[in-house]
Amino acid sequence: MRRFVPALLGALLLVGCSTGSGAVDVNNGGEFRFVAGTPAGEVIPSDERAAAPKFSGALLDGSEFSSTELAGSVAVLNFWGSWCAPCRVETPEFQDVYAEVRDRGVAFLGLNVKETSEQFALAFVDRFGIQFPSLHDPRGEVALAFRGYPANAIPSTIVLDPDGRVAAVYTGTVSKADLHSVIDQILGEE
Repeated sequence: MRRFVPALLGALLLVGCSTGSGAVDVNNGGEFRFVAGTPAGEVIPSDERAAAPKFSGALLDGSEFSSTELAGSVAVLNFWGSWCAPCRVETPEFQDVYAEVRDRGVAFLGLNVKETSEQFALAFVDRFGIQFPSLHDPRGEVALAFRGYPANAIPSTIVLDPDGRVAAVYTGTVSKADLHSVIDQILGEE
């Protein structure tokens, strides 16, 4: 019993120092990374935003894409997979929002990740009538490029402001109302 009490106290001290609202994660490179936001996501104040990384790749339709094409637009980047049950609910709702805001200077880009076959992704897009483009990124390289943001959870959504800076981050599903709200907020900053 005497050996158990110090071990228990040590474990409690360790847990107390590693959790809570200020919890951060340090990767092997010694960089601090964001761990989690609120269930509704996190909108980053304009003066605290950092530039999004540049990326490129092949879209599901076979054409090439570069993130420079998003310049000047509010851009919604949604990381999804056909194997992801919450994506089956969220992605059609994103299509609805896209149809409502695309004429207001808002771009949408799906990022299809961790997919075993591109055919599954194409079937998913066809099944749900998704009209916005999706980049095929089976190894999740774009998510890795967003170092410091939790884009490796699927689904995740990152919203960029017209200056190409990360303005909002969502882990998990995003409701249509939340997505509309953040888009309107960022459009209102201009």
